[in-house]
Amino acid sequence: MSTTESDVLAAAESLGEALADTQAESTESEFEPLLEQCNEEISNTTGVEYGEVCETSSDCC
Repeated sequence: MSTTESDVLAAAESLGEALADTQAESTESEFEPLLEQCNEEISNTTGVEYGEVCETSSDCC
């Protein structure tokens, strides 16, 4: 794994932990917009549309 890949995985893990902490401390109506904003920014940065990769009925996510 390259340094870049390691950095990306570390950043994703850190974001996941921060989102889990925020979800535990928030109501659903507070958390949902934040999660949607994160997904949108990830899609904008990576060029991968989250909704196209993981459908709601899929077990992948």
